[in-house]
Amino acid sequence: MPPTTAPHTAEHTKIGFIGLGIMGTPMVRNLLAAGYRVTAFDLDPARVKSVVGDGAEGASSIPEAVRDADVVITMVPASPQVEEVILHEGGVLEHIRAGGLVIDMSSITPQTSVDVAKAAAAKGVQVLDAPVSGGEAGAVEGVLSIMVGGERETFEAAAPVLGTLGRTIVLCGPHGSGQTVKAANQLIVAVNIQAVAEAVVFLEKSGVDLEAALDVLNGGLAGSTVLTRKKESILAGDFRPGFKIDLHHKDMGIVTDAARNVGAAVPAGALLAQLVGSLRQQGDGGLDHSALVRGVRRLSGEKTEV
Repeated sequence: MPPTTAPHTAEHTKIGFIGLGIMGTPMVRNLLAAGYRVTAFDLDPARVKSVVGDGAEGASSIPEAVRDADVVITMVPASPQVEEVILHEGGVLEHIRAGGLVIDMSSITPQTSVDVAKAAAAKGVQVLDAPVSGGEAGAVEGVLSIMVGGERETFEAAAPVLGTLGRTIVLCGPHGSGQTVKAANQLIVAVNIQAVAEAVVFLEKSGVDLEAALDVLNGGLAGSTVLTRKKESILAGDFRPGFKIDLHHKDMGIVTDAARNVGAAVPAGALLAQLVGSLRQQGDGGLDHSALVRGVRRLSGEKTEV
């Protein structure tokens, strides 16, 4: 059966969704709210049960989630999990119908996305790599930035699905391009958070009204989405994860490896990779990446509890 290029609208599309973490669960809820039929699977049955309560069908295995699906979305932590879920025995490519579409929204290496696309093409299956930015809040609000790699026809067919999950949706180039842009995104975000963290500690130690200072900074050229989204939680010392240090550690490894492979110098990225890795080794891997401020406080002689 040749691949379909018809738009994947809610009326005519059944979705299998694999990976119900911080990002995946609200994404499923947005798909359900838009009228899509969703069958969801996660290794944690409690997560599956939570979205079944919202109207999804629950699956106890990948084959069950993929069966009869027109589109399969994967949202898992890293390349090894993507390979296991999509490529390995019992995975998505073994069970999805010919002509189906796999949208991998995980943040992984560009090469893994290229490998998945090659394996899928051999089975007559379409693929997009479509990692996202915006964190948990963006997933909940359905306003994620989605950077996509793949064929234009496939991208256009997937537009209704992607439009349910995000606001800024851009085809960045061939397979793997979405992941390359996501790596650049994670570099920019890490540098921004570190700059905010250093400014926060500098202001605190100077005795300035921190909230007032951050308000005025955010109104000028120093303003950023990072400062807007993270200001209140930093002020409150609330580092519950919207995006974990553990995951940003993985992403900084992708950045530095991919940059080395193409001969690009990323000195700030290399430094941030070390700072994020250090914070993880200090026991803060499960905290939000805004917890980089804790690392700056420690470097500045303050004691913070793990």
